[in-house]
Amino acid sequence: MTRYVALLRGVNVGTTRLAMADLRRLVTDLGHDEVTTYLQSGNVVFGSTVRDAGRLAAGIERALADELGLTVPVLVRSARELAAVAGGNPYAEREDDPTRLLVAFLATAPETSTVDALTVPGGENVAFTVTGREVYLHYPEGGYGRSRFTNAYLEKKLAVVATTRNWKSVRTLAELAAG
Repeated sequence: MTRYVALLRGVNVGTTRLAMADLRRLVTDLGHDEVTTYLQSGNVVFGSTVRDAGRLAAGIERALADELGLTVPVLVRSARELAAVAGGNPYAEREDDPTRLLVAFLATAPETSTVDALTVPGGENVAFTVTGREVYLHYPEGGYGRSRFTNAYLEKKLAVVATTRNWKSVRTLAELAAG
């Protein structure tokens, strides 16, 4: 059995409300084991014999739509992939405040041309590194909440679905997935 983390986009931060008990039930009903959620923002850790992350994501998306009427993008990473993300942050050594470090998880790797064209909105001090299906973000002079370099901005510029988690959440999810 492989351990996975499903990251739901836009849950409990806007109009899309989802109780974590419902999310746990849905994922358990899909046949997955050891299902647990972290925080209220749509993070679920589980074990599965299914080896295809895309199939896992599609199954959770379909269950959310069919059973709860919610259209929510779901991104899935294996425990191994999440451990690599948690161990690969190029800004972790520069920043003591984990609220200034974030990771945007992307549904697919963006086109090289869109990555090459990605810039920070004028006047903002944000560092970013795109690595495969993740964007490491560092906000040295303030928080993500004050920036225009947001999840929506990344989705628009990179032309892929994204969901962003703060560094504390990334590390905790990696630990939970590791077992």
